[in-house]
Amino acid sequence: MKNIFLLISLLISLQALGQSDSNIWKMNADGGISWVVEDSILPHHDDIEMSGKFISAVVRYGVNADNSFSIGREIVWPMLRIIPNQTRGGLLRTIDDDVVKGIHIEGRRPKKEIVQQVRLDGKLSVKRELQFSYFRKRPVLKLELESTHFTSTDKPVFCEKYVLRNPGDQDVFVEIPEVKKQLVAHAERTVDGPHVVTYQTVNGGSKKIAAGDSVVFYTTVSARRQIDKALVINVEEELAERSSFIGHLWDNLILETPDKTLNTAFAFAKIRANESIYQTKGGPMHGPGGLNYYAAIWANDQAEYINPYFPFQGYAYGNESAINSFRHFARFMNDEYKPIPSSIIAEGISYWNGAGDRGDAAMIAYGAARFALTYADKKVAEELWPLIEWCLEFNRRKINEQGVVLSDSDELEGRFPAGDANLCTSSLYYDALLSASYLCGELGLGKELAGSYSSQAQILRENIEKYFGANVMGFDTYRYYDGNDVLRAWICIPLTVGIYDRKEATINALFSPDLWTADGLATEAGDKTFWDRSTLYGLRGVFAAGETGRGLEFLKYYSNRRLLGNRVPYPVEAYPENNQRHLSAESALYCRVFIEGLFGIRPTGFNSFTITPQLPDEWDYMYIRKVNGFGKQFDVEVIRKNKKVQVIIRDDKGQPISRKTVMNGTTVQLKI
Repeated sequence: MKNIFLLISLLISLQALGQSDSNIWKMNADGGISWVVEDSILPHHDDIEMSGKFISAVVRYGVNADNSFSIGREIVWPMLRIIPNQTRGGLLRTIDDDVVKGIHIEGRRPKKEIVQQVRLDGKLSVKRELQFSYFRKRPVLKLELESTHFTSTDKPVFCEKYVLRNPGDQDVFVEIPEVKKQLVAHAERTVDGPHVVTYQTVNGGSKKIAAGDSVVFYTTVSARRQIDKALVINVEEELAERSSFIGHLWDNLILETPDKTLNTAFAFAKIRANESIYQTKGGPMHGPGGLNYYAAIWANDQAEYINPYFPFQGYAYGNESAINSFRHFARFMNDEYKPIPSSIIAEGISYWNGAGDRGDAAMIAYGAARFALTYADKKVAEELWPLIEWCLEFNRRKINEQGVVLSDSDELEGRFPAGDANLCTSSLYYDALLSASYLCGELGLGKELAGSYSSQAQILRENIEKYFGANVMGFDTYRYYDGNDVLRAWICIPLTVGIYDRKEATINALFSPDLWTADGLATEAGDKTFWDRSTLYGLRGVFAAGETGRGLEFLKYYSNRRLLGNRVPYPVEAYPENNQRHLSAESALYCRVFIEGLFGIRPTGFNSFTITPQLPDEWDYMYIRKVNGFGKQFDVEVIRKNKKVQVIIRDDKGQPISRKTVMNGTTVQLKI
């Protein structure tokens, strides 16, 4: 009976895999992706978020039914604060101007605009034709137009570069609009305003384009306080800086597997994960984005989701933002053990705690301890230790009579019921206790304290099984809270922290039609709501538990849909709420599917970690190059060796410093 059930479940799962839309995008040899428009059904529109230290822009782009291009920009300047100065208090303006619509060729508007290709590589680039004729009944001629759209890395500016080429054999006269428009946010609606938003063209005017030649012009959208000097912007320099930033990310923490889609999706995720850090007056703050969440930090998005990832990337500004976020949370420690606020907002001057205690102390302890171990800087770890210790004690004081942790809600903040004790909070606390026991050794805090944390973790693990272990909808998995009788996506959480007692039934439940949808895991069985964060936690847990076969099929499906489908190129937040915004920390969770799932890397000290490779049967190898952490940069290679796998660690010069041959799925202790 069990085999029949699993067969039916597999068939249904495969059917779900087949629900993917036809791919719209294709991968390029240089790492980007392209949409060849002539192969598409029109119209088609999408958007992408791009960010820099002082700006973020959601660029809405697409190709209309007549093959013309459309573009709009919703731009946020997080450090230009508006009233009320709250979570969503960054200056936001919509700029739909399109300089191309005003171009005249030989005194007339082009007869037709034909988009040929759209490209994404951390920038948005568009190739199109502008068709025209000198006189009636003359052959239709064309100019070639290529535009590149991107945010500045370190200025409050959105930039666009346009190259207009004349491929014909006759000179052509063009008129490019010369525009300068300003919007002024009134002083009474701003914290330190008035604020001035400026849209302008650069190098416009009347031009003669010789046969075979081209002209270059630009547009910029910038914002400043009215009392500040206007910025001097060199778009070419800004483009070089943006390209250099992307190149740095793509040249570190490099995934190499036989599956190009996974490699490329991983590379793209690194962009979104790392670009969304803002230089606030409260220091660098990583922000989720989505036109709402900037110049602020959350216990889940930052402390739990992305901060444990940053040391592996080797991006100094990312590590700085992680340390800064923990400093902000530490400001709210108190002797009465009242909850730390869920979110520190408005550049660090205020906070939000509207959902009460969401289990934030467990999230912070989990993330801070993992970060401290991987970052491997004793001075930083010593600074973070009081926060970790306080959060652990907060959770200990919240343990109920059944031995699990009480909290008012969870990270979904009451959108779905979570009871008064939920599976997620206790699981994160369990992992934090283990990490704390490792940190005790590195900080010289004694074996007694380390042993205490380790013992507390083991007791909590037993209580998680007793309290949450249950048969839900026919699966011997977990109830999310007392009284929960409907499957929830977060039953995957124990798998991500090394609790595999109910792994088979839990994985069957995750991949059952009750939870798995065309867009990954439904938040709750029977509901259309999905959040990519739970799908990515689920996939990480499935791989960590050793279910590589099914895990890989679903990962391939999910990655293909997000990278090459109709909503690209990053993981998204939620649907229907917020309509699948490109929130940043979800991209870090995608990378962690590989780092902690397929490779099974778990920090245990400043120069030590365990690795539990889960090499899929259809692969002969998987590598992560230029991994940072534990005081080093190194490569991790997992290579099939007959019926076993060989795990090789190489230093930054390519020399092997560890080589072990083990059965696939075996945990290996490593010191570097």
